[in-house]
Amino acid sequence: MVTHNNNNNNLYIEQGGHAGNVHDFDKNLDDDGRAKRTGTMISASAHIITAVIGSGVLSLAWAIAQLGWAIGPAVLISFSFITYMTSTMLADAYRSPDPVTGKRNYTYMEVVRANLGGRKVQLCGLAQYVNLVGVSIGYTITASISMVAVKRSNCFHKYGHHVKCSTSNTPFMIIFGCIQILLSQIPNFHELSWLSMVAAIMSFAYSSIGLALSIAKVAGGGLGRTSLTGVTVGVDVTAADKVWRCFQAIGNIAFAYAYSNVLIEIQDTLKSSPPENKVMKKASLVGVSTTSLFYILCGCFGYAAFGSKAPGNFLTGFGFYEPFWLIDFANVCIAVHLVGAYQVFTQPVFSFVETWSKKHWPENKFITRDHPIEIPFGNGIYYFNWFRLVWRTSYVIVTAILAMLFPFFNDFLGLLGALSFWPLTVFFPVEMHISQAKVPKYSTKWIALKTLSLVCLIVSLIAAAGSLQGLIGSVKKYKPFEAQE
Repeated sequence: MVTHNNNNNNLYIEQGGHAGNVHDFDKNLDDDGRAKRTGTMISASAHIITAVIGSGVLSLAWAIAQLGWAIGPAVLISFSFITYMTSTMLADAYRSPDPVTGKRNYTYMEVVRANLGGRKVQLCGLAQYVNLVGVSIGYTITASISMVAVKRSNCFHKYGHHVKCSTSNTPFMIIFGCIQILLSQIPNFHELSWLSMVAAIMSFAYSSIGLALSIAKVAGGGLGRTSLTGVTVGVDVTAADKVWRCFQAIGNIAFAYAYSNVLIEIQDTLKSSPPENKVMKKASLVGVSTTSLFYILCGCFGYAAFGSKAPGNFLTGFGFYEPFWLIDFANVCIAVHLVGAYQVFTQPVFSFVETWSKKHWPENKFITRDHPIEIPFGNGIYYFNWFRLVWRTSYVIVTAILAMLFPFFNDFLGLLGALSFWPLTVFFPVEMHISQAKVPKYSTKWIALKTLSLVCLIVSLIAAAGSLQGLIGSVKKYKPFEAQE
């Protein structure tokens, strides 16, 4: 039976079961009857880099400043290894019961339902989608901060540093929201590769600029005061502040690698051959290795340049002085990167709501009917959907308004990240691997995996405590719609 698939905007043939042999089906269709996926290791790596190298790279100098030379780089390397290992486990769970020939699971929730079931499915959905919504609000705030930095930098350059140059974030949040309303009409994750490529290039650009400025500062003899143990109690901070800051720093590093909440959606864009799990593992290795290299370089050189006074965003540590144009360019790159990263993190939310709505109201033409629009110059057909336009536009507007009302939300995002890191990045991948690989209970491997999960749970809890303390401090200082000075 030929059916119109509104989820992927193509015609597909419903098939019963999965034989695991793609050649048994129409050459334009995959083994699940959906339009043939065209993703490669390169496109998957771009998605991963876009998701992982967020503006979080800019805070790593601050994180290492809290932990010092002994613990800081070790924590970075440890979490890169943990993230890669658990991402390979999650990649194997995309198909079940067999990781190569089993039935596809299109979302993280479906993967958990197929491998674990029960209440764990609801826990997964809550952790994943609350985190994704939070990230979209946080990215709106962060992008506006970068745009404001460009305007203030130009103001200082033109009128001098004695001028106040205060600027409101609100207009820039509106601009960012308008851009996202347009990009949100991209139908699905499969069409995002070009945007992720651009975003990945931007992330390399601003990371490289920050790294180059740090190296130049160090080479010029501008070394900050550093130590093996980080900021000094009694000199830089109080004992209590040292503990809270270390908690936050460990959390920042742990969450800087997390992309498990979109991993399955990325894997669902890959070609069927070679097997998706093998390609995804290679893409994860490329993505995590690349980001780890940048993280270590930016974090360590940033700490060497600024020492215990390393700022939360090490690009701002160079001030708004010359070369002002280079700092401007870096901030533009951050904003452009976040434009793409916003889409990578919101497409699963869009898809979830649209799939759920079509399932519950299959007869509602407003929700299910697509209107084909021919793209000029023979570039194919775009399937316009009224529900998609209204729902996605509303989502972007609501997240932008929340960003305007709560500019301290980035601190809250740290708390969300702390609470979702353990279940999404460690617990579910480990539990599904134990189930799928049939790891014997109380075997050496079973004990090692359970220990890893417990350690990461402790990390999540201490990071949550640090984020909560930081959030309380931000709320006390909060002044609505205050311009940056």
